[in-house]
Amino acid sequence: MFKRLKSWWHPGPLPDAQRWVVLDVESSGLDMHHDRLLAIAAIAVRPVPGRVLITLGDSFEVVLRQPAATLADKPNILLHGIGLGAQRAGTEPALALAAFERFAGTSPLLAFHASFDRTLIERACQQHLGRRPAHAWLDLAPLAAVLNPQVRAHALDEWMAHFGITCAVRHQAASDALATAELLQRLWPAFCAQQPQPSFKAAVALCAQRRWLAPP
Repeated sequence: MFKRLKSWWHPGPLPDAQRWVVLDVESSGLDMHHDRLLAIAAIAVRPVPGRVLITLGDSFEVVLRQPAATLADKPNILLHGIGLGAQRAGTEPALALAAFERFAGTSPLLAFHASFDRTLIERACQQHLGRRPAHAWLDLAPLAAVLNPQVRAHALDEWMAHFGITCAVRHQAASDALATAELLQRLWPAFCAQQPQPSFKAAVALCAQRRWLAPP
């Protein structure tokens, strides 16, 4: 997989402000308003003229420690692969979330079906840190649909199949975050063709004009 990315990645942390963070989360269930955040994985990307660089050396991954009484059930574990031992041995939630805040910095955040990731992260931060992060967000699902109206795809798996993206371990946060970053790479040429000055704000505006992107 990494050989395929050789011409698209940057070896270390980005020195400038043109840094976006693509992320994915794992949770104890599919109800973003009630289920718990189990893990966050994120990778930085850098938009440059004509393409997006994936910065493999600028990445983040953490499992949040779960109380014994709230450990995820077996079907959920089989989906994301975070076993009971890993949940018990995870990082204390406040420390994990503070570390994620430091990693993200002021960079905008991107995810596929971002409302799920955003709600889980903001709920967890409010609970454990007493605040909600103030990041700008972009959902790649509506962006993909706007840029490729001829494609009948909705789920990440369908977009991956359309663009020929391979995910090493599906439903594992780090692999899914990398696959989502690769999706951004595939979308970028079409986005640049529509935008004389491609930017994060322009991407958000493109989605908002079509009423695809949920309000913050």
